[in-house]
Amino acid sequence: MTSRIKTVLISLLALLLLPGIAWAGDAPAIDTGDTTFIIICTAMVMIMTPGLALFYGGMVRKKNVLSTIMLSFIVICVVSILWALYGYTLAFGPDINSIIGGLDYLGLKGVGQEPGSGTIPHFIFMAFQLMFALITVAIISGSIAERMRFPAFLAFIVLWASVVYSPLCHWVWGGGWLMQLGALDFAGGTVVHISSGVAGLVAALVIGKRKGYGSEPMVPHNLPMTVLGATLLWFGWFGFNAGSALAANGLAASAFAVTHIAAAAGGLSWVLAEWAHHGKPTVLGCVSGAVAGLVAITPAAGFVAPMPAILIGLVVGPLCYFAVAVVKSKLGYDDSLDAFGIHGVGGTWGAIATGLFASKAVNEAGADGLFYGNAAQLVTQLIGVGATILFAGLATFIILKVISLFTSLRVSVDDEVIGLDVSVHGENAYAYADTFGGSLTREVKVSSSASSSVVKTV
Repeated sequence: MTSRIKTVLISLLALLLLPGIAWAGDAPAIDTGDTTFIIICTAMVMIMTPGLALFYGGMVRKKNVLSTIMLSFIVICVVSILWALYGYTLAFGPDINSIIGGLDYLGLKGVGQEPGSGTIPHFIFMAFQLMFALITVAIISGSIAERMRFPAFLAFIVLWASVVYSPLCHWVWGGGWLMQLGALDFAGGTVVHISSGVAGLVAALVIGKRKGYGSEPMVPHNLPMTVLGATLLWFGWFGFNAGSALAANGLAASAFAVTHIAAAAGGLSWVLAEWAHHGKPTVLGCVSGAVAGLVAITPAAGFVAPMPAILIGLVVGPLCYFAVAVVKSKLGYDDSLDAFGIHGVGGTWGAIATGLFASKAVNEAGADGLFYGNAAQLVTQLIGVGATILFAGLATFIILKVISLFTSLRVSVDDEVIGLDVSVHGENAYAYADTFGGSLTREVKVSSSASSSVVKTV
């Protein structure tokens, strides 16, 4: 009898605990497959910034290669610290008036091993988003390469990442007003590419042209380095776009496939446009077109099928080529490495194309675009594009003007002529090759009333 009573009591206790057991089962749980996938994608996105450093470094003149590479690497160092201190919480903290995130994650407080987004740890979601912040700020350096002072660029990194990137990231991905409006940006058309491209254009206009621009040849000094950088970008971009599914699933596979297809179409169409206009198909044109294709598919990667992806890539190649080869020369601005021509123009086309080709058949969490019966989505995309251009452009202008109140934005004429590698960093990327490769080298003292004596290698 006693055993029967015990059995009944245990059964009743189990019934009472069932709601709690069911609740625990419904709670988000870490999925090891998803976590592994996003860790790998995070590492792939991280390598994009050193890839960008090589891509940019090969396109500048020999005397500025190290200074150009340094701009990307210092972004990794500075923005990583800012993101941990307050950048992440401003972007992904609890929404405040649809504008900015709250301070709940200040200093990464509350960010740990528990699920942070779906089935991956909060730590890795934070780190994955950090890599997007890095590449965004680094892209801007292409517009001001070979002439901006290093201390001024450091100040710019801090202010731009804080005042522009984190709020914009919150608007689109962190629960802000553009997200609430329904703007689609799968992996960073507005957040990453339009914002950095527009910021680069504004910076180029404010700082001014390089000495000798338009009258002296300023051709890439090492195209194989640029091709290597483009290859790393293409490789890393799979993590950039596929990883934005935040799970190892069919959506990630779809984003992976359309990313590659659009990049290939962009490279091909740029070469064809350049061949028809310039008379020769160049390697630089091919890799530039591939990067433009990657830029354009980024906002659409999780929302479009393969055939629209091809169209997006085929359009962006000639579009960006025209912006770089015709518009820039007509208007006369000096966007050193065409950050605006590729990222600003390509990102704008990609965001608009998302409003044209998006299909819920690809991603039920998205929306249909104009060609699938939903014209309102195109309007929403245009609002997102316009808001990003206005916000990034105006904020960048103000930031640069504030910095200029405390320090000069650009190097001296003497330093620019000598090259920033030697004058700013005291290094020569090819010193060994110059000394032992058969070239004659000598050191000349160059004195200036504006600066102390520096050593010039000729």
